[in-house]
Amino acid sequence: MDDNTMYKSYPKVNIFLKIIGHKDGYHQLISRFVKVKTIHDVMWFEANDGKGFSITGDFDCPPESNTIYKAYLKLKEHFGYRRIEEFCQTHKVVVYKKIPTEAGLGGGSSNAATFLHMINNELSLKLSKDDLMKIGAEIGADVPFFISGYDSANVRGFGQIVEEFEEDVPKLEIFTPNISCNTAKIFRVYRQNFSQTMGQSKDLGEKLALLDSKEILEEFSPEVLNDLYPAALKAHSELHFEKKDGYFFSGSGSSFFRAI
Repeated sequence: MDDNTMYKSYPKVNIFLKIIGHKDGYHQLISRFVKVKTIHDVMWFEANDGKGFSITGDFDCPPESNTIYKAYLKLKEHFGYRRIEEFCQTHKVVVYKKIPTEAGLGGGSSNAATFLHMINNELSLKLSKDDLMKIGAEIGADVPFFISGYDSANVRGFGQIVEEFEEDVPKLEIFTPNISCNTAKIFRVYRQNFSQTMGQSKDLGEKLALLDSKEILEEFSPEVLNDLYPAALKAHSELHFEKKDGYFFSGSGSSFFRAI
């Protein structure tokens, strides 16, 4: 095993995001996820002190809240508790962060997915992509998409249904203002103020799922495409001063993007 093997962890944007229901405390959605390759985090393993699981990186949350740590716990729960634990006692995870956090780009979920691939490769666990995606679905809604390796996909349900969408993915430019958007807060504002649109969102979401991303961005407005955008504007009024013509809103924000 080569401790210096580097793994790239890419972000995504939501070309559209429609919330179509609410079940068991979670929102159901249909969304087009597109991988962005112009920016990425880099992850690798280094020697650890043997005292326990360790992550090194520029994170804004405690280790136990990190999605990488959650992925570690889920992996131990499902496969080879002792082997995985022993490996992570002697190998810490190092993350060189370039993807902004709390920005609607799925950076934490991408890191979790990359970690699962890393462990699978380094320990030769021989877990299939489906195995990893099932574990990923228990970690976070965006994780299965990142495990899939698809450049573009329609994502449904709670994020566990990932359908590859074959298209010429447009080249995207991302703009992330210095505003942190907490996903849980944005969803709470959405439920309190905008959830009456769920029925209409389902029909439009199914129509959008059939269109190429470039076509979607040419024909629809940012407000129509992302159900969380109005909630984010209400929760963070400063976003009004950051939005620009021709840019769209990704996820729960705060990132904007456009095709170039």
